[in-house]
Amino acid sequence: MNKTNTLKTEGRSNLVAIIAMFFLYAMISFVTNLAAPLGTIWKGQYEWAGMAGNFMNFFAYLIMGIPAGTLLTRIGYKKTALLAMAIGAVGIFIQWLSGILGADTSVFTISGQPVMLNFVIYLLGAFIGGFCVCMLNTVVNPMLNDLGGGGNKGNQLMQLGGSLNSLAGTLTPLFVGMLIGAITDRTSMGDVAPLLWIAIGVFIVAFVIISFVHIPEPHLHKKSNTTQKNAASHSAWNFRHTVLGVIGIFFYVGLEVGTPGVLIFYLSDSAVSGITENATAVAGAVAAVYWLLMLVGRLSSSVISGKVSSKVQLTVAASVAILLVLLAIFTPASIRISMPSYSVEDGFNMARVPLSALYLVLVGLCTSVMWGSIFNLAVEGLGRYTTQASGIFMMMVVGGGVMPLIQNAIADSAGYMTSYWLVIAMLGYLLFYAISGSKNVNRDIPVDELSEDTSNEIENAL
Repeated sequence: MNKTNTLKTEGRSNLVAIIAMFFLYAMISFVTNLAAPLGTIWKGQYEWAGMAGNFMNFFAYLIMGIPAGTLLTRIGYKKTALLAMAIGAVGIFIQWLSGILGADTSVFTISGQPVMLNFVIYLLGAFIGGFCVCMLNTVVNPMLNDLGGGGNKGNQLMQLGGSLNSLAGTLTPLFVGMLIGAITDRTSMGDVAPLLWIAIGVFIVAFVIISFVHIPEPHLHKKSNTTQKNAASHSAWNFRHTVLGVIGIFFYVGLEVGTPGVLIFYLSDSAVSGITENATAVAGAVAAVYWLLMLVGRLSSSVISGKVSSKVQLTVAASVAILLVLLAIFTPASIRISMPSYSVEDGFNMARVPLSALYLVLVGLCTSVMWGSIFNLAVEGLGRYTTQASGIFMMMVVGGGVMPLIQNAIADSAGYMTSYWLVIAMLGYLLFYAISGSKNVNRDIPVDELSEDTSNEIENAL
């Protein structure tokens, strides 16, 4: 009887933990996708600053990727998640502070233009927020898998979490656009303060819930009784298809973020897009469709992945995405179409936007399947080196900060649509990887499992 009650209690605890993880999965996307729409505020003050916050958010991955994996190994899922949520709340709070502090204090100048302290505060908040999402990304997937008991149930929970991630990505630019409306000389971070406080509140609530929930930590109880004298002579870096996959992830996250990010700037620029009323709100609503289509794509992929290989999915997705971006580049802005929008006066409505915007949001269907496909192909046949590769992949998410920054620089100097040639180049690389680069040509390297002591030696070496 006691055993039955214990099982029921654990079941209820796991359910609460699963729900909390779903919220955290959504928060990962919220914090990540907050940077680009907030960039419209700073771009109104500094022409070059549109993707600066996004860069800081993703730059944090480069620094925190491998340490986050180390934290997971040493202190476990629960403590790492709690630390991440505390850091996330601090990062959002600092971004909020940029709306009330430093607007009149010059810190340095760029091209003769003074850069105020409030912008520096915002960048610091975005950077700290990047630490949070990096750590949460490292925690949430394996935690959901463990809570589901692994296998099909664990994978199902991760797919559901990924869907909520996409849903948050859909709503974030929409909410920011609704709060900002149209960019003016007086638009500031204070205009989005309600959204930032809601985010802080969610982090705090999730922190409290996780604090009282039992989280299984099976890896913390694994102790090795033997020590191998010699560490492995190879690592994940010795596999060509893994190295090429790491580059692929760098480009993938860059194009996933840059495609809707630059689209927001394009549509918000009334002189170019031709949108004369509530341009920023319209841009946020249109960009939200991109993330909504990523949600649709991920749900669809979860259904077909049992029968359609990652190689086929990545090949088709990259090919179709290249076609869509080419259509966007060569379609004149004068050709327009109605797409969902929002305004304070009329609520949800339809707005006339360039047809190119439709082609670009459709790319979301393609990018939705790319992360999983690239990862699966890149770790194929790695065996004991898979965990090393996972840490490296997380570090390479920094591409989501670097490549959009480059694309934004191209957009400022040569035009918004011209900048999408960079996206085509990245998609071309992914197509190459799907067709040829993903083949494992290093099958002679032993990949049988190591003892825990040897695995720790390799992690410390990296």
